[in-house]
Amino acid sequence: MKHIIGFIVSLFVFSIINAQSTGTINGFVRNARTLSPLEGATIKIVNSDLITTADKNGFYTISNIPTKTWNVEVSFSGYRSETKFDVSVTSGNAVELNFDLEPEYKELSGVVVQPKFIKPVGVVNSVQTLGITEIAKYPGANFDVAKVVQSLPGVSGSVGFRNDIIIRGGAPNENTYFLDGIEIPTINHFATQGAAGGPVGLLNVSFIQDVTLHTSAFPAKYDNPLSGVLQFKQRTGNPEKFQGNFRLSASEAALTTEGPLGKKNGKTTFLASVRRSYLQLLFQLIELPFLPDYWDYQYKITHKINNKNELNFIGIGSIDNFTFKRPDNPTLEQIAILEQIPLNTQRTNTIGVSWRHTINNGFTLLSVSNNRLVNTADQFQNNEKPDEKERILGYKSTEDETRLRYEVNYNANGWQLSTGLVGIYARYNNSTFQRRPGYVADYFTDINFFRYGLFVNGSKRFFENRLLLSAGLRVDGNTFTTNGNEIGRTLSPRISASYRVAPKFNINASAGRYYKIAPYTILGFRFNGVLANENVEYIKSDHLVAGFEFNPKSSTRITLEGFYKWYDNYPVSIDKGISLANLGGDFGVLGNERVSSNGRGKTYGFEFMYQERLTKNFYGILAYTFYYSLFTGFDRNKYIASAWDNRHLVSFTGGYKFKRNWELGIRYRYQAGAPFTPYNTFESLENYPFTNAAVLDYARVNSERLTGFNAMDVRLDKKWNFKKWSLDLFLDIQNFFNSQNPTAPGFTLQRTANGSIATANGQPYNPGVFGNPGAPNNRQFAIPAILPNSSGSRLPSIGFVAEF
Repeated sequence: MKHIIGFIVSLFVFSIINAQSTGTINGFVRNARTLSPLEGATIKIVNSDLITTADKNGFYTISNIPTKTWNVEVSFSGYRSETKFDVSVTSGNAVELNFDLEPEYKELSGVVVQPKFIKPVGVVNSVQTLGITEIAKYPGANFDVAKVVQSLPGVSGSVGFRNDIIIRGGAPNENTYFLDGIEIPTINHFATQGAAGGPVGLLNVSFIQDVTLHTSAFPAKYDNPLSGVLQFKQRTGNPEKFQGNFRLSASEAALTTEGPLGKKNGKTTFLASVRRSYLQLLFQLIELPFLPDYWDYQYKITHKINNKNELNFIGIGSIDNFTFKRPDNPTLEQIAILEQIPLNTQRTNTIGVSWRHTINNGFTLLSVSNNRLVNTADQFQNNEKPDEKERILGYKSTEDETRLRYEVNYNANGWQLSTGLVGIYARYNNSTFQRRPGYVADYFTDINFFRYGLFVNGSKRFFENRLLLSAGLRVDGNTFTTNGNEIGRTLSPRISASYRVAPKFNINASAGRYYKIAPYTILGFRFNGVLANENVEYIKSDHLVAGFEFNPKSSTRITLEGFYKWYDNYPVSIDKGISLANLGGDFGVLGNERVSSNGRGKTYGFEFMYQERLTKNFYGILAYTFYYSLFTGFDRNKYIASAWDNRHLVSFTGGYKFKRNWELGIRYRYQAGAPFTPYNTFESLENYPFTNAAVLDYARVNSERLTGFNAMDVRLDKKWNFKKWSLDLFLDIQNFFNSQNPTAPGFTLQRTANGSIATANGQPYNPGVFGNPGAPNNRQFAIPAILPNSSGSRLPSIGFVAEF
């Protein structure tokens, strides 16, 4: 008790002695169309006398800013002004704020239109952007970018300890991810190969400048999206001084450093970090018998050759390991986890270099990158005491891509044009041993091939600048699949339009066709030694979207969009008879099987969002989505609810800033019940002794539905600013009301008091002999245990961020 009282007293003492410290904001102001510097642009701290202008390099610095939250506005003659909201200034690190300004335009009435919610060039709808402040203080996310995205309209996630991003009813593997324009295969640790979801995010939030999510109307430069594109824009290192931060939370410790390489205000800067997981301690606290452990690293080096040329070197990677820990008195649920989850290790790495060159009325971008994923999984009848004679699964796979991308962006006669190409050399190998009733699958595959794509995109304003029209075209091909080089089959046009009915009200619409190549796990699968899926088609999705955007004031945004997506050529499992659109939301591998490209699907619904940026100390996002997600198996006319068919999604994220740097944040989310497939009890009893896995009844796929899921997270922050460093202490309570969130039932066998398998006839359990179905056994007398599965515990944690 004395320690608690002492801690509280210390908080008040720190609050009282909190000096009138100051901080710094710096960054660059550029032309959004050419990325050339805007010398003379005016940067102003709103509601203060602090103001400066950008130098010949577009760089600016504002010092001696009182440490609190500000809005920062930039303006320049002939360009739209832009405001960054909720900028938290501390005495620890200088805040980097970069601005890319669009040319202003006038309507027939002569009114200059100055929209406050800026979209990427040529994008009119189905796009959201989150800044670093919104990401870093997100309640319950624990600095995890993937969880933050789930607050946006149309986006949901899996219930439990996973970061699957499900957009408008599409599967998790329908999204693509770009880091500073370079594609990365996954944004999660322990990713489901072929799908990308996992329990915890890979990206360090200290690197992120902003995150842009496209849920439709994808610019033609992005390859392979069906449901979403996430573009993560990293900031650059501070060119004026060395600085850093150390973050400690319930699940991780992270150290980030940055500064100039060479002399101060030179041409080269760096940004680097390393993170260590403590997630295993959290899992042990809530009595999960598997303990994930990870390291990751991230870096960025920027070299400005001159005002027309810039080089960026980026890298990100992870080391992921699983271990098991049996509780002293395990429950049936814990026994099922120990028996059924493989021991998994994973290594990921992405490196890339990009060269940006400014040309007359535009710029070019050339990038070369490599990404690599190594995934292994081992499972035994007793995972805690591995015995090769009892091996159920042995899996090792490597995916490797070397990418070349070149694009040209330029302005001509009022058109903003973008064109380019991408080439990919893909390599995939897979060694699989999998024991199944009656036979053993044992094969090795090794494939390599080329992928390529061409694109063009253009946008222009018409009718006295009231109408913004954007159109694009893309084709993709590959040298592996049967029809891969017939690029006419992947011709994907898209068009979008926005009409300004009034200065604060826009009507938006878009239509487009998008293609995605099947995952490498599908392409490389062998059956009886022969590549089984060379004839798979590109998955096709047609989108139709319409809605409106209303900005009643500069800090407020209200949107409503209706959407319809049609799918064709969707892979259907030949063994299970179901669409692979239902899979990818668990730990394991998606697509390591025979498939047929004859599945169809459709998702449709509408989404509403109300967003309030920092105004009178309050900020928040309220979103509601209603949708259906339906896919077929082999019968192309029989649509069945997919595993992501929640129907209703509600989320609210908001906060209030109090005096003396106190801040309270709240996140609430609700998902209606998801469908699930029941077990085939007879086949499960036959299968379980040899594979530790139950068999789902795919004849009744998604015929049952869970109850709804809801939870609220709360976060309380207090910041102290000292002379040369700052401290942010936070209390984060996940699942504040201790809600039980249902997931699909589990399956195991009932146990006796001594831990052996119980039987209905009371005789000792005899499963028989693997490979000899006729051997004497009494498997049919084992007592199945269908485990009602609900997750959810109140998880309070304390952490801090120290900036220096």
